[in-house]
Amino acid sequence: MKTYLLIPKIEIHNANAMSSSITLGFPAMTAWLGAMHALQRRLQQDGWSQVTLRKLGISCHECDVQTYCGPGDYKKSIIGTANPLRRKNKDFVRPPFIEEARCHLKVSLLIELAGLGGEDTDAFTMAVQKQLYQMKMAGGDICSFRQPSVQFIDEGEESAVRMIMRRLMPGFVVIERRDVLQSAMDNGQDALAALLSFLTVRYTAETDEKGDISAWIGKKNTLGWMVPLAVGFKDISGAVTVKNQRDPACEHHFAEAMLTLGEFKMAHRFSDIDDIMWEYQVDPTCGLYICRNQAHSITY
Repeated sequence: MKTYLLIPKIEIHNANAMSSSITLGFPAMTAWLGAMHALQRRLQQDGWSQVTLRKLGISCHECDVQTYCGPGDYKKSIIGTANPLRRKNKDFVRPPFIEEARCHLKVSLLIELAGLGGEDTDAFTMAVQKQLYQMKMAGGDICSFRQPSVQFIDEGEESAVRMIMRRLMPGFVVIERRDVLQSAMDNGQDALAALLSFLTVRYTAETDEKGDISAWIGKKNTLGWMVPLAVGFKDISGAVTVKNQRDPACEHHFAEAMLTLGEFKMAHRFSDIDDIMWEYQVDPTCGLYICRNQAHSITY
């Protein structure tokens, strides 16, 4: 039997949409598993030291990236926040700022946990609510959420699995499609070229009998809602010591973001909860600190 914590319809304001240095949109997977880890630490400090949060599934109901596209524009601009004016000589000028990509989200989280007894579920859900009101998630403010619940499910209990999946609807569950990217790389494509080939939309013109363009038809290399997905970091320096590092007692590493291909699918299309769950995978020998999806666990 497995135990799950379901937190439905979490509304997040101004979440970090800059998932890596080259991607913008849905927050990185490290942000979501980081929120799960932060919730676990808060719960353990609140007296639930025996409870461990292990894996996480995310269903996205709404994602409003704060960008603007003017009439006739081919690209979007980030909507920045206004900073207070500052005095310069006799005038007031707007201070310099760094553009920060933001998004407003509504998501449901399904967390696999261990160490919770059936008689403690009511007290545990109350503790979860208490901690959520004090937390940030993916860099954004939690505005509201619905009543969390604890579910005990036997493996192979199809009716219970369908019930949980219905609680994640209407929404799109994010999974990893590293298998598609790996297949293209095995055929000789460069990693970045392969990633872009699955994201590119190619348009062809349809003409009428007079030869005039009647419509533009877009087509992608593969079916599905494919997106670039930031899943963690790769160590590029090894342990080093730098001046004024934050914690002298901890190793300092320079790292770069790890990107792969992800896909959003409707929650009702999954018959196994493990197919949507994400967990940490650490391989210090290869310098990999990533999040992986159980359904598509392929070695980098």
